[in-house]
Amino acid sequence: MSQQDTDDVSVFEDIEEGDTDVTQGRTITEADVTNFAGISGDFNHLHTDEERMGDSMFGERIAHGMLVVSAATGLLWQSRTPEEREAVVAFYGMDELRFRQPVYIGDTIRVETEVLETREKPDGPGNGTVRNAVEIKNQRDQTVISCEMTSLMK
Repeated sequence: MSQQDTDDVSVFEDIEEGDTDVTQGRTITEADVTNFAGISGDFNHLHTDEERMGDSMFGERIAHGMLVVSAATGLLWQSRTPEEREAVVAFYGMDELRFRQPVYIGDTIRVETEVLETREKPDGPGNGTVRNAVEIKNQRDQTVISCEMTSLMK
């Protein structure tokens, strides 16, 4: 797409409250946990000390909650069409974030969304905001994280 084409992309008007979507899955790996600890500086024993976590209530190490949220944003991006990707102006915010179940190394997550609200934005970049209910689920269909995410869209 040329710069002119990307400036003209608008999908905001096509998004309706109640629209739902489900992403593909992604397995959380040992490398993910190690890399996230290094990038974030979060070396909490919950994520990095296999021996200590063996005797814990979890029985093994768990993935960082924010790693899982970050992976979920990637799954959401990958599930978008090229036009939808071009229409995203910015990630606008997150509310009601709850870590409901641990995610273990080797768990496969997917993201389920439902549009809760669209709100026109008469000024500034973008045509409006889209607020989604988000549930991150594991391979056992358990909700591991829930939140609301809002995007600024053209």
